[in-house]
Amino acid sequence: MGGEDMGLDRPVIVVGCPRSGTTLLQLMLHCHLRMAVPPETRFVIDAYDRRVGFGDLTDPANRRALAEWITGRPAGKFHDLGLDAAEVNERIVAAPPTLGSALATVFQAYAGRFGKPRWGDKRPTYIQHLDHIMRLFPEAQIVHVIRDGRDCVASLKEMSWYKKDINHAISTWAQAVDAGRRAARQLGPGSYHEMRYEDLVADPETMLRGLCAFLGEDYDPAMTEPSRVAATAVPAQKHWHARTHGAVDTRRVRSWEKRLDPAEIALAEAALASRMRLYGYEPSDAGRPTAAQLAQYAKVAAERRRTARMRALRDRWDRRHEPNPVAAQMPPAIPAARPASDDVPLESRIS
Repeated sequence: MGGEDMGLDRPVIVVGCPRSGTTLLQLMLHCHLRMAVPPETRFVIDAYDRRVGFGDLTDPANRRALAEWITGRPAGKFHDLGLDAAEVNERIVAAPPTLGSALATVFQAYAGRFGKPRWGDKRPTYIQHLDHIMRLFPEAQIVHVIRDGRDCVASLKEMSWYKKDINHAISTWAQAVDAGRRAARQLGPGSYHEMRYEDLVADPETMLRGLCAFLGEDYDPAMTEPSRVAATAVPAQKHWHARTHGAVDTRRVRSWEKRLDPAEIALAEAALASRMRLYGYEPSDAGRPTAAQLAQYAKVAAERRRTARMRALRDRWDRRHEPNPVAAQMPPAIPAARPASDDVPLESRIS
C-alpha cells in the first residue's frame, strides 16, 4: 500500500487514539487556504461494512439508494456538513460506480463549499481501519496524532460518551500505537506521517511546516489559529471540544498527573511502558500495579484483540462477495488559483 509520489489532490486522513488532539489538527488543516477537513462524520466505515448490501453500483438505482443512506441517516452526521442533501445525492448518482467514489463525492462537495481544491477527513476510529481507508482512498495521506497515553486515558475517563473502564481506555491507546506502527511499515513515508500532540502545541509552526512538507503544500500561517474556525468546523453539541475555541497552549500536557490516581497511573505505565518509551514518554515513580489489576487488564486486552480478529475475518468474507471495486475513481479536483495566504482573509475561507 501507498506510494512516494506527492499529489495536491490526495485526501488527508487524520487519525489517532480518541482524545489525542485529532480535532485540534483537523481545525489547523481546515484553516489552510487549500484544504477543507469537516467535523467528524460517521458514515465511511459504516458504509464500508455494509458495502455488499448496497448491491451492484453500476445500477443507478443502487447508487441513489446508497446516496440517500449517506445523506439521510442521522447517525451518519451528514447534517453537520452544511450541504444540500438532494444536490449531493445527484452528484453521487453521477459519480463513478464505486463506494469510494460515492464517499469522496461528499467530501469534495464539502471542500467546494469553502472554495478549496483538497479535502480531508478526521475520525480517531480510522486508526483501527487503515486498511479499509486505503482500499477506499488509495492515494490518501494518513496523519497520525500521538499523545501521551496517560493523558488520553485520563481524558477518556472524563467523557460522558465513554462508557468503558480504564482497562479498555489503556488498551485503546496501545492498539492505536500498534496500528500506527503497522501503517508506517506498510505505507511508507510518502503516505504516513506521525506527530506528537505535545510537540504540536509547544511549537505549532515548526510542526505544521513539517506536516505541510509531507502533504506537498505550502505552509499557511493561518494554521496556527485554529480557534478562528472552531465555531464553523466543530458542531456546537460537542462541548468536550470547548478548548478548541481558545488559543493553542500546553496546559493539558501531563495533566494525567492530577487526573489519574496512583493506581491508575501504575497500571497504565505497566501496560504501556515499551510503547511510551518509543515516543519519548517516560514513566513516573507510581510503582507497580497489583497482580489482580494486571490480570484484569490482560483479559480486556485479549478480548479486544479477539474482537479485532473477528472483524478481520468478516472483512475477508465480504471482500469475496463485493459486487464492485471499492476504490475511489474520482477525477482530480481542479485547483483554484493559489494566491498568497495574506491575500485571502481567514474569515472568507470558513464562512
